[in-house]
Amino acid sequence: MTAATKLLDEMCHLTAQSLTRMDTSEHFKVLKLLGEGSYGKVMLAVHRKRGTPMALKFFPHESTSLFSFLREYNLSLSFCTHPSLTRALGIAYSTPSHYVFAQQASLFGDLYDVIIPEVGMEDDCCQRVVSQLCGALSHLHSLGFVHRDLKPENVFLCDSACRWVKLGDFGMVKARGTRVSEVWYSSPYCTPEAEIARGNEDSWNSINDGKDGFKGAEEKKKTRVWVSVEPSIDSWALGILTYVMLTGSHPWAETTSDCHSFRKYQEWFDRVKSPDDELDVWMEPQSKNMQEATDLEEEGLGKKDHLPIAPQFACFTPLAHSFFQSLLDPRPRLRGRPEDALSFLGGDWMMEKERMRLEEERKKSRGKSTIRNMKEMEGRGER
Repeated sequence: MTAATKLLDEMCHLTAQSLTRMDTSEHFKVLKLLGEGSYGKVMLAVHRKRGTPMALKFFPHESTSLFSFLREYNLSLSFCTHPSLTRALGIAYSTPSHYVFAQQASLFGDLYDVIIPEVGMEDDCCQRVVSQLCGALSHLHSLGFVHRDLKPENVFLCDSACRWVKLGDFGMVKARGTRVSEVWYSSPYCTPEAEIARGNEDSWNSINDGKDGFKGAEEKKKTRVWVSVEPSIDSWALGILTYVMLTGSHPWAETTSDCHSFRKYQEWFDRVKSPDDELDVWMEPQSKNMQEATDLEEEGLGKKDHLPIAPQFACFTPLAHSFFQSLLDPRPRLRGRPEDALSFLGGDWMMEKERMRLEEERKKSRGKSTIRNMKEMEGRGER
């Protein structure tokens, strides 16, 4: 346990003694709903006396412990000092039904709003986001924390062009090294090492149906799988999120050995990481060999023995391949760190042909959006 994680626990105990009861409407003018989920909801509000816009995060008493609420609040208030982390504003209180704290408001929505399905976003825009997220995650990791919930809905926009984004939602944050029960879930964001817990997610709370009044002798209770929380979880999620930003889709439906798309990736990865290829495939090709390597990649071929690369990665340049193979290493101990990913920024990540195709698709999408907005404006005028 680091000094930061110890301090966080102390702050939670101290804050619990001074948490006050307040009426939200007395101090804030609530404007609209910004988002909601299993944790509760976030509302855009304005402070009545100061006129400051802020986001109020509401946690229902019935589903939230006081300590977990204070832990997220104090983490955001005191440890999220990086410019790409969402900070709390020093306002925390309780109502008869909710715990509430105020945080910085991102007025341009979240990353999910700007990723066009099946198209994604521009290469340079994606790299701007990745650069900022690398810094945010590295900051958390340096303090001994792991985010564990990196996804488009938790990356908030401070402007429409993604020049400034903020990672938020710290409800899943754990201290590095914490032992937790491994849970597998059907998602590409789920790490491959979690597959050992596949099918066990409900095994520990399964009970007899009560018909015969006792458990059958043949009934077997599966054992929980306990693992250590490590930063490599965030690295994997960053790799998946980057793929989503670039393509508007996921590389595979779920990270399991029987998922065809993931298996194709793993076969390609294993071939690239073989001893014969390790020294040269992972390096960005030098200038005179770049065109040859690019031509092979455009045809979906590997460098040695013309091994086909994973089909869903054929649209990317060798530089992008190295980026993904670093973060999406199936071996958690060898998975690259977010700060390591910074070395792959600056060059093109998408093949020229694919980049031109996606740009045409984005133009069509923007055109449809403009027409839809015009119709909405005309409709409002008629009324």
